[in-house]
Amino acid sequence: MTAAPVEISHRSITVNGLRTHVAEAGSGPLVVLLHGWPESWYAWRHQLPALAAAGYHAVAPDQRGYGGTDVPERVEDYTIVHLVDDVAALIEALGERQAVVVGHDWGAIVAWNTAQMRPERVRGVAALSIPHRWAEPTGSLPPVAGMRAAFGEDFYIVHFQRPGVADADLARDPAALFRRMLGYTGPAWTGMLSPGGGLLDSLPEPDVLPDWLTERDIAAFAAEFERSGFTGGLNWYRNMDRNWELSAGWRETPVAAPALFVVGDRDGSYASPEARELIEGRSAAVPRLHGALVLPDCGHWTQQERPAEVNAALIDFLRSLEGGRAAGEPASG
Repeated sequence: MTAAPVEISHRSITVNGLRTHVAEAGSGPLVVLLHGWPESWYAWRHQLPALAAAGYHAVAPDQRGYGGTDVPERVEDYTIVHLVDDVAALIEALGERQAVVVGHDWGAIVAWNTAQMRPERVRGVAALSIPHRWAEPTGSLPPVAGMRAAFGEDFYIVHFQRPGVADADLARDPAALFRRMLGYTGPAWTGMLSPGGGLLDSLPEPDVLPDWLTERDIAAFAAEFERSGFTGGLNWYRNMDRNWELSAGWRETPVAAPALFVVGDRDGSYASPEARELIEGRSAAVPRLHGALVLPDCGHWTQQERPAEVNAALIDFLRSLEGGRAAGEPASG
């Protein structure tokens, strides 16, 4: 008999003072799935049922400023401390003491920082696409000034710093934005925009969508941002210098939890020194690395592009934390 498909349910709960939308499935040990930019819970549509079927309670929130979650007005309400506190508060609101925290893109940054700043809440951490301590400043300049000096005003993170500019550009046509961003299949994106232009005009319209992406997916993402706008997510970038200051006390603290890293070889972060250290198993900042999976011919959107391989890697990692047993399976003897 074929098992019934696992359904994803939705609700809103109060987390760190914010009305927070979560999508969830299953029961068992808690796994929190943190999306990146510009995404939402929907980025985990393939992982929620797979993790639930494997015996876990998988929960994907819309993080602050996104989708069905509240959008604070102040830029300074989106610091890394706020984002980490949101994860810790979510775990508590779900009635748990700890969780395995999985993140993609910006969600990976939040996951790494949660493991550092709130280690008592994290049983394990899995990061997709972005390695720990990625793109940290190497000189005396703070992060944004360093990027401006290295790449100029047309580097996307520098461009995002101007209040209202990228916000309006991205909101012009959300469906076109997601079709171009998610549907891009060229070489690893450098982050450079057309001179004087915005992100929307800097990416080509794809001739055809990749096999993993549908017009329904594009419409789902576009609908989320037509509701929330783009300012909340952009405010995460506008706190990068502030985050560098706030995280100073943890900067040299290794990630104590077991960790997994997954990256596509067409992702721009793949060639970074931080990713190479993880792939080669020599990262002093992540001493308990369970493994590093490189997905060949895969871009940035790992869990959407290659869901079967990502799901298998996540479940293997989760079971390693349970002593090799499936969740809920009793120990022998």
